[in-house]
This record gives sequence, C-alpha cells and structure tokens, in this order.
Amino acid sequence: MDIAAIQNISIADYDYSLPDSRIAKFPLARRDASKLLVCRNGSISEAQFSDIAQYLPAGSLLVFNDTRVIQARMHFQKESGSKVEIFCLEPWQEALSSAFEERVSVCWKCLVGNNRRWKAPFLQRELQTGGRRVVLRAERLQAISGAWVIRFTWDGGVSFAEILEAAGEMPLPPYLHRQAEESDKVRYQTVYAHCNGSVAAPTAGLHFTEKVLADVRQAGVETEFVTLHVGAGTFKPVSSERIGGHEMHTERLLLTKEQLLHLQRHAGRPFIAVGTTTVRTVESLYWFGVQLLRHEPVDGMHIHQWYPYQVEGVLPSATEALSCVLEFMDRRNLICLEGETQLMIAPSYHYHLVNGMVTNFHQPKSTLLLLVSAFVGDRWKTVYQYALEHDFRFLSYGDSCLFLP
Repeated sequence: MDIAAIQNISIADYDYSLPDSRIAKFPLARRDASKLLVCRNGSISEAQFSDIAQYLPAGSLLVFNDTRVIQARMHFQKESGSKVEIFCLEPWQEALSSAFEERVSVCWKCLVGNNRRWKAPFLQRELQTGGRRVVLRAERLQAISGAWVIRFTWDGGVSFAEILEAAGEMPLPPYLHRQAEESDKVRYQTVYAHCNGSVAAPTAGLHFTEKVLADVRQAGVETEFVTLHVGAGTFKPVSSERIGGHEMHTERLLLTKEQLLHLQRHAGRPFIAVGTTTVRTVESLYWFGVQLLRHEPVDGMHIHQWYPYQVEGVLPSATEALSCVLEFMDRRNLICLEGETQLMIAPSYHYHLVNGMVTNFHQPKSTLLLLVSAFVGDRWKTVYQYALEHDFRFLSYGDSCLFLP
C-alpha cells in the first residue's frame, strides 16, 4: 500500500448531509425492532433486525465486543452551587481490572468540565452505596494531553466500581444533546456486556436480544466474543483536511486463549464482525501476528495507526498470523492477551479476517465511515443515500446495516 497516498485522502470525500432530525435521540421500545439495511452482492434490501439470522450465511462466525460501558460521568457541586464534571477516561498507570477493585484510592485520566471553577485543592461529595454513606474526594494531580490525572479517595471500604455505579452517569454520545436517563443504564448497554471499561457503547450490538442470539445459533451460525474498551476518542471527528493529520485514539483490548483459538480455526471462512470496534480488534490481532512473524521487537501488543500501510513484502495468511499470536501466548504462559490498538482502517486497506460486517450508520467525516468505505468502497454513498431516503435512523441509537460480500 502507498502510505503517502492513503495519508493524502481528503476527509471531505467522506462527508454527507445528516439532518439533526435523522439522528435517533432515544432507542426504540424493542431493541430488535430496528430496521436492517442489507447490502449484499451490490444490491440493497430492507428487513427488520429481528430477522437478521435469515441473512447470515450458514457456517459463519459472528464476533461480538462484550465490553461494558461504565457510568463514567460524575458531577461535583461546589458550595457556591456551580458544578464541575469529571469524565473518567481510563485508569492512570494501572490495569483496568485492578483499578475497579481499588477500595481506598485510585488515579484516572479524566476530562474536566468547568475546570476554571475548580479552585479548592479537592472536590467532595457524599453518596450512598450498599446501604453505606461514602465520602468521595477528587484531587487534580497533573494536566496531560488535554486531560487531567485525578486522584479519587473515599472511605467505606467499597470498590471503585461501586463508586461509579452510585455516583456516575451513563456517558451518552455528545450528538444526542440530552442528559442520560434511568433507562439509558440498560439501553446503552448490550445484552451480552460483560467486561467493565468502555466510555461508549459498541452500538452495533445494541440491536441484539437473547432471542435474536438464539435464532442466530439455531441457523447454524457460531458466535464468539472479544473485548475492546471503547474510548471517548471514537466520537472525535477528523478535523484535518487530510487523514494523515488525524491521530487515532488508543484503545485497550483483551481476549482469552480459547477465544483466539476459535478465531484462528475460523479464519478463511465467513467471518462477520458486529461493530467497528470488533473489526478493529480482530484485524489488530492479525497485525500483531505479522509483527511477531517478522521478528520485530515487541514488548506486548501495540498496533500503531499506520503500521499496516508500512509493511512491505508478502503477508502471511490470517491462520499463520493468529497461530503466531498463540505461540507468543504459550511462550509467556498467558491465558489472556491484553494489548492496545491505534489501528486506522482507511480506503485501500485489505481486510484479513473480516468478510462481513454488522454496523450502524456513522457520522460524516468520521474514522468509522472510513472503515466502512474500506470494506465496501464508494458504495457507502449509495447505501447512506438509500438510508436517508427511506427513513432509517442514524448513529448510536439508530438502525442497523449488514454488509456481506
């Protein structure tokens, strides 16, 4: 791939007019009542999401992101009455799992709203959790990359996960222009959400119900889960004129050896990713395998955004690449692989595992739209125009799209 040509792609070519009225501000009463646009063999048809099992090829592997959205947005009220908002992005220099289990103090990288009004050494609020009164304090330690490192301290012997559940609010996307409601705690979460860590939902999965999952398996489709914790950067539009000027956000991923074995066994067969976060996860695993096969020095898994476009020579198969990742885990006695990815999937990218995709309709000028275009080419324009003309709902709480070869 010519990296210079890719970095020279104009983001203006991935713009379209999205009226605010077409953005779904609330979810439908039933998850699987959303519309499904099916794009297959170049043709477009409409269905209801509850019938998606009918459109998936038998023998496919459907892969989901089982991350769970944390209630990352907290408000502290000063004696003057003004409020300061603290948005927890990720633990600072600590693993997610241990950060949630801390019971006295923990440091997180956070965004701070109304920061200029934060004059005192720390902010404080009281809350109730587990029938106990807890006093929570927040203290700024240092500014970093447009954010702050905040130390939280509390009493009561409860975990930080419990603190967030009691004090936090669901971090809805900014384009919804509304406050989170009680119902969002359920509806902005997939039914299979399992691993705490995201500040945004993997929204392609919001349409699935237990019945739809059962229908899919009954139709002869296998399922598997991976975890990628979605960061706030997923909503960051490409503000540079050329995509080479955009810095992709880094997100954490993890999966077990059993999950990786299942992905490896299915490589080369129909492989359908539910959501762009799942796409980036499994494709990043491939590139980690490439790094290992090329004997590049690695201290764990980290995929730079431009790495795939810099690799020269013959590339291994998906099976070979994933086998190398499994060998890496064996050598280090790992039962779970944890890593980071900054992967940008842009037009001209060659997919190595994914050959089908379930996804929502994305914002104009977004890296998510670039990812879709890399899969279907300029047909994305026809698909999106069809969706706009046929009353499809857009973005996180909107309708769904199934792309098949």
